[in-house]
Amino acid sequence: MIDFKPFKSTYLFLFFLLNFQLISCAQKPNPIIKKEEKNPLIIKTGAERTHLYLKVLKDKNVAIVANQTSVLSVLQPVEGTPNTMGSKKVTHHLVDFLHNYNGITIKKVFSPEHGFRGKADAAEAVADGVDKKTNIPIVSLYGKNKKPSAKQLEGIDVVVFDIQDVGARFYTYISSLHYVMEACAEAGIPVIILDRPNPNGHYIDGPVLELEHTSFVGKHPVPVVYGMTIGEYGQMINGEKWLKKGVKCDLTVIPLENYSHNSEYSLTLRPSPNLPNDTAINLYPSLGFFEGTIINAGRGTEFQFQRYGASFFPKSNFSYTPKPNFGSKYPKHEGKLCYGVDLSTTKKLSSLNLEWLLDAYQKTPKTEKFFGKTFTIHAGTKKLQQQIEQGLSEPAIRKTWQKDLVVFKKIRKKYLIYN
Repeated sequence: MIDFKPFKSTYLFLFFLLNFQLISCAQKPNPIIKKEEKNPLIIKTGAERTHLYLKVLKDKNVAIVANQTSVLSVLQPVEGTPNTMGSKKVTHHLVDFLHNYNGITIKKVFSPEHGFRGKADAAEAVADGVDKKTNIPIVSLYGKNKKPSAKQLEGIDVVVFDIQDVGARFYTYISSLHYVMEACAEAGIPVIILDRPNPNGHYIDGPVLELEHTSFVGKHPVPVVYGMTIGEYGQMINGEKWLKKGVKCDLTVIPLENYSHNSEYSLTLRPSPNLPNDTAINLYPSLGFFEGTIINAGRGTEFQFQRYGASFFPKSNFSYTPKPNFGSKYPKHEGKLCYGVDLSTTKKLSSLNLEWLLDAYQKTPKTEKFFGKTFTIHAGTKKLQQQIEQGLSEPAIRKTWQKDLVVFKKIRKKYLIYN
């Protein structure tokens, strides 16, 4: 104990006390760390809101529908220091994170188009296998087996769906969601969607799919760009009774935090091999029509869905030569010099652009067959091809979509979670 009797002067006493406190602080750091202030601009994915679903999964046999985008960042203590000393954000794959979580048993992983690690070409069959890191069986949902069978779901208590969508109808992850929900509804197994932002969620546009053109490339009567997160879309599948025989899935959506449909959101991982950046993702709904034509849309280059061209286009200042690469083993016009249009510096779109499709059609010689067999299923209607062949302008074509878009927007509104 310190004897304060020698300090007859108040000023001397205060001087001593102040210096004593400073010395004490220098010898022993303050163990109390201020909590990180909540930033309302930071979007948290459903996967990152672990407190909303971990308890539900505890003591359950879980199946996960996932790919390379199924990641989450969580705060963890800095290694080698007490918990009170600080923490850092660590990114995990959802499968790895749940596999190491006490009380949760992952029985299998279902993988969509492009595979669990996202390395397969578009439309390339994905094989079953075993994840080398966790030894968990992987079941492909792309190829002949697009819907989980009753046998594949045996012993499963709950299915977790966590995949990054890009908001275009012909992007097949929403078709995989449909089949997962349908299989689980038939088997009486609940589904949990860990919601993720839609980078094209800020607008709605394009022709609405006609049911006679239903395929895995488009299963529902929605426009090309539907402006919903995958969680909202799942609710619409259920509510509109689009599952076989009108069955209803026991569905829970773990919502995003701090998200609206106008939120700016940049993806840190490719959602698929040929969408390498934000520009490609934004242009994809417009350039995706080229998938059903003879035109190359950048596959076989490092600028996928950021350019278009063909070897028979008139010579111009911009040219490129498609070659086999990651995500495109057999690109259109492989090894041929293609002339075309560079779109890599295009400003962000808030509507579909048909000018590029019309431009490519006009530049294609009559000796070449512009439209392929899959154009109609990408468009969701035969009308678009007919309108282009008839020489309709972009405004005239767009006008024919409007009534159907009004109807869809009314349906969509019922299932929105975010503004």
